[in-house]
Amino acid sequence: MKKIVLIILGIFLAVIPISQKQDNAKLLFVGDMNFDRYIRQVADTRGEDFVFSCIGDFLKDSDLVVGNLEGPVTDNASVSVGTEIGSPDNFVFTFPFTTPKLLNRYNIKLVNLGNNHIDDFGQEGMLSTRSYLEKSGVGYFGGFGGNEPVYYTKLGGTEIAFISYNQFGGDSSQGVADKISKESGIGRTVIVYAHWGEEYSPVTSSVRNAATLFAKSGAEVIVGSHPHIILPSEKIGDAVVYYSLGNFIFDQYWDSEVRTGLVLELNIKNRQIKILEHRVVMNIDGRTCLTTD
Repeated sequence: MKKIVLIILGIFLAVIPISQKQDNAKLLFVGDMNFDRYIRQVADTRGEDFVFSCIGDFLKDSDLVVGNLEGPVTDNASVSVGTEIGSPDNFVFTFPFTTPKLLNRYNIKLVNLGNNHIDDFGQEGMLSTRSYLEKSGVGYFGGFGGNEPVYYTKLGGTEIAFISYNQFGGDSSQGVADKISKESGIGRTVIVYAHWGEEYSPVTSSVRNAATLFAKSGAEVIVGSHPHIILPSEKIGDAVVYYSLGNFIFDQYWDSEVRTGLVLELNIKNRQIKILEHRVVMNIDGRTCLTTD
């Protein structure tokens, strides 16, 4: 298991609402999550907790889990269930209104909404998503069309700002860089969750350029999603960049690349961050489980 140690310097203040008084905390980052299509069918037949049944204790043994919610939460019936793979409706997502409570039960209490599926049901879907998340005690950041809030919290004595970059309808990379500069300039540790690049493909030059811009603007950690496979990581200046964590809860099973995801463990203590990597596998029965491979 690869281990990366980062030293994060700065002045840290208190904010809202997932706050830890201790001087150390464990923060987990997971990749793309989809609760529609086949995953919805699994939940309907085996119960919605089933997909977390072999990884739930691992998630709960942390102070906070952050993931990419790859679609809106609405009261609408599923469009994608039962559709032909590759057909247009197969890529239209809506998650059950119980999904935020499910996330909360497994400590996924903060989600990125800046992705290419969050507007599958338009502005109404976005408003519905935020409402259900708020009622369930799940925080959020990012979105589309310039309506992309930043999320603030304090973990391990460190004030953190979570900022989203949505290549598919969000603020420009320069707009995101300006947000990063502002938050970094007042002493917050900035973590960027970016939805970028091309599916099932290596890191593109435009993605690397955006990562470089964010690093130079003051981001400490940059986490990527959207390619649905694990992509390399690297240091750019003082920032660590994971270009794609791959899938976490998703019904893609055709090869080992899409079935395998990366979970990042950030241990935060005394203004230092140590990063550990954990691999997970998506099983054909719908469960996501830790793997030692």
